[in-house]
Amino acid sequence: MSAHESMASLAMATPQDDALPRGWEAMDAPRVPTTPVPMCPVCDNPHQTDYASGYDYELETCRNRWQMVQCQGCSHVWLNPRPAVDALSTIYPPSYYAYNYDSQVSPLAIAAKQWIDRRKMAGVRKALSAPARSFVDIGCGNGRLLETMHGLGVPRDRCYGLELDQQVVQNLNEQGFSAYCERVETCSDIPAGQIDLATMFHVIEHVDDPGVVVERVADWLSPEGVFVLETPNLESLDARLARRTFWGGYHIPRHWNLFTPETITHLLERHGLEVIDIRYQSGHSFWIYSLHHRLRYGRPRLPRLARWCNPFRNLPLLALATGFDRLRAMMGMKTSAMLVTARKRSN
Repeated sequence: MSAHESMASLAMATPQDDALPRGWEAMDAPRVPTTPVPMCPVCDNPHQTDYASGYDYELETCRNRWQMVQCQGCSHVWLNPRPAVDALSTIYPPSYYAYNYDSQVSPLAIAAKQWIDRRKMAGVRKALSAPARSFVDIGCGNGRLLETMHGLGVPRDRCYGLELDQQVVQNLNEQGFSAYCERVETCSDIPAGQIDLATMFHVIEHVDDPGVVVERVADWLSPEGVFVLETPNLESLDARLARRTFWGGYHIPRHWNLFTPETITHLLERHGLEVIDIRYQSGHSFWIYSLHHRLRYGRPRLPRLARWCNPFRNLPLLALATGFDRLRAMMGMKTSAMLVTARKRSN
């Protein structure tokens, strides 16, 4: 199959309405409980149309067929219904890559990711009017960015981190960081009006009410504070090619809200912030997973070839996808992920 044929087939393939995907291995996967989301999470409009549908192609944690819908008002896209809270331990299993990143990814891929992160943070710091004296990373993982900001002069106890793994939080606290095992929506430990830089990389698409999250972050920011978030971009080439079901950025059923540059701007401005910059980042894993899903579950099925589509292990494919997106970003094109910088709206 040529590259052109593979891309074209991404756009045409769609799952059957009632049957599980062809070649599904986890036939005993449960059907998890769901919660309806009748109103648009961005603008509260109740009118919606079907946008995309699919299964948990990536991890096969559940047998539900999921539906993405689009708001007829602001064009935001969200999962409706979404998994119920009781289902979170099922759709985020202990093997989930975010919990075991260092053990699942090759050392070369980790080194490349660290280099990309350093470049990203160097760009983020340029948005600050003065060096940051306080920092919060939402979804801080093992504290990689907390350590980076401490190295840039922020005291450890002024480097705040939020993470939902208690052991991770304990480890960070033992290192002197101010980490909390809490969700943004309920956290009361971050000092209001005192955070110079807040980051949230690939987290906002996982939350049920992004407006509440943005309001809380806006409350934490100092008068000159900056909020930087990264999230998948529905206007990217791969998202359009694989729109109906196989796009890797859907990450069904763990991504509950998906944005375009227009809808993320609408969300931020509606909740007290103003967008000052949007830059486009490599979404290499979205390209690779899109191809994996098509090869494994589409027609014709090519499961042996699909096994090569692993963004954590196939370094040549990872380099190709990363280079392709970076080149397109340099040419001004909208790639698979967007880095959005915002600040408090001036009075």
